[in-house]
Amino acid sequence: MSTTRRITAAGLAASMGMTALAACGTSGGDSADAKTVTLVSHDSFTMSKSVQAAFEKQSGYKIRVLKGGDAGKAVNQAILSKDNPQGDVFFGIDNTLLSRGLDEDLFSPYEAKGLSHVPAGLQLDKARHRVTPLDYGDICVNYDRGYFAGHKIAPPKTFDDLIKPRYKGLLVTENSATSSPGLAFQLATVAAYGKDGWQDYWKKLKANGVEVVDGWEQAYNQRFSGSAASKGKGDKPLVVSYASSPPAEVLGTKPAPRQAPTGVATGTCFRQIEFGGLLKGAKNEKGGKALLDFLLSRQFQEDEPLQMFVNPARADAKVPELFTKYGATIDKPATLAPETISKNREQWIKQWSSLVLK
Repeated sequence: MSTTRRITAAGLAASMGMTALAACGTSGGDSADAKTVTLVSHDSFTMSKSVQAAFEKQSGYKIRVLKGGDAGKAVNQAILSKDNPQGDVFFGIDNTLLSRGLDEDLFSPYEAKGLSHVPAGLQLDKARHRVTPLDYGDICVNYDRGYFAGHKIAPPKTFDDLIKPRYKGLLVTENSATSSPGLAFQLATVAAYGKDGWQDYWKKLKANGVEVVDGWEQAYNQRFSGSAASKGKGDKPLVVSYASSPPAEVLGTKPAPRQAPTGVATGTCFRQIEFGGLLKGAKNEKGGKALLDFLLSRQFQEDEPLQMFVNPARADAKVPELFTKYGATIDKPATLAPETISKNREQWIKQWSSLVLK
């Protein structure tokens, strides 16, 4: 979802590059330690200390977290190390990359407890349970309200708006080959303009001055003018981020504002579903299963929204008022069937790279 989620946490390296995994969280040795369960994820994974402590008390396992960059990089690393997995559970493979992980046989089947509370539409591997849906969110263009009010320009609402002259040079997006939000945004344009029309759209977007950076952290926290993290140094008032990014900008602000300082172009969204899975060859399979059960528990699911700024997968999980009040609700996000993504993803990424990066 994730993510926005990518604001509160830090959120393929060249399409097939490797990236170092950084350890954080509770360390109790490597994953061979029977008392330690190792979670491999992207940089944006986080949970409350109290929630982590609850799992560790309930299960008897200590959690060790290995973070591997943006989701695309983390998935790449998991594939490259699949014969000697660096952990027990992977968190953060989403529907844009899911078929790669399944085709590479990354995961062992396991039906996590609580799955009956997850809507069927999120269970994209419900026949085999190799992965468990854990959250979802919508990738959308976000805008800096202050910039557009100050320039007396209406913010964009749709993909067509983004190629209008008034928005020339204002948008920053992520690289489709190295970033899951970037890939999701590309897939949204495929859904909007079709297999034969999306390339022409990107030619126009490039001509209108779109900037491309490697990942979400750089796009949102460095280049976007509406991000508090950029401290006014960003000069792009439009960024590809999440429908849940605005509440992250409000979090901790007193008094609470009437609206968030950033908004969402609701006609530019793509639904992203994140999954977790038990890594095949996990050294602590029992601990991995216990962790997957916990990640789908209401305790963790209700912690997710304000930790990673995603929607919980469980339909019975409560979502904080801050999240619902300031986040944007996307009624009709763009979607593509997983088999369509699987069949075309690599070709589309190559075509996008040729069009936009050269």
